[in-house]
Amino acid sequence: MRILVLNPNTSRSMTAEIAGAATAAAHTETEIICLAPRFGSEAIDSAAESYLAAVGMMDVVTRLTDAGEFDFDAVVVAGFGEHGRDALAEMLTVPVFDIAECSAHVAHLIGRRFSVVTTLARSIAPIEDRLQLAGLDAHCASVRACGLDTATVDADPEGAIQAIVDEAARAVAEDGADVICLGCAGMSGVAGVVTAKLGVPVVDGVAAAIGLAQAVIGLGMSTSKAGVYAPGPDNPRSHWPISQALGLGA
Repeated sequence: MRILVLNPNTSRSMTAEIAGAATAAAHTETEIICLAPRFGSEAIDSAAESYLAAVGMMDVVTRLTDAGEFDFDAVVVAGFGEHGRDALAEMLTVPVFDIAECSAHVAHLIGRRFSVVTTLARSIAPIEDRLQLAGLDAHCASVRACGLDTATVDADPEGAIQAIVDEAARAVAEDGADVICLGCAGMSGVAGVVTAKLGVPVVDGVAAAIGLAQAVIGLGMSTSKAGVYAPGPDNPRSHWPISQALGLGA
């Protein structure tokens, strides 16, 4: 099987990190292709950047489809928030997975209450909105930010890990969380460290999405096209000509 993993931002280093995390979580026979948009922001820290990221990923999928190169069994959106997962589900006939939803689903399967530990405080609201939209907020004890940005992580990687551990510890002690979800694709690889220090399960969103994607593909299931994810009535195609509509050119 082949899974397309989309990094919503344009950072090459982040794309490489996500590709590594996805490959590590995949079965040996699963091929992972990780791509990023041609345009957008290197980090998604605002609503405007999130909406632009959504269009950028739709552009990637449209171009692959128009070129006859979309040969994937599933798509994973490696962004923790609202970055256009529903639009891609409408465009495509294969299932589309969002790492925020997937990590919450897995957390709910192995515990009663989970907390999300993310990077910046301004990321809290979009994550809460995504969980509510997906109907996954009922068992969310909290969404917490540990104050990390790219510069902080690059300058002090060990300190960044400790900041995640400290915020996760507060979620367990103060909010009653029994599972922690890592609220950023860039936190991949930290799950084992946090689990070892706190003794609670820690869910990596990229790994969770790859695992669920493989399970759904193995069951022969895909996105229903009978309701909200059916193509628009004026466009019978399974995708929308995003690039052409925006005049983005070749």
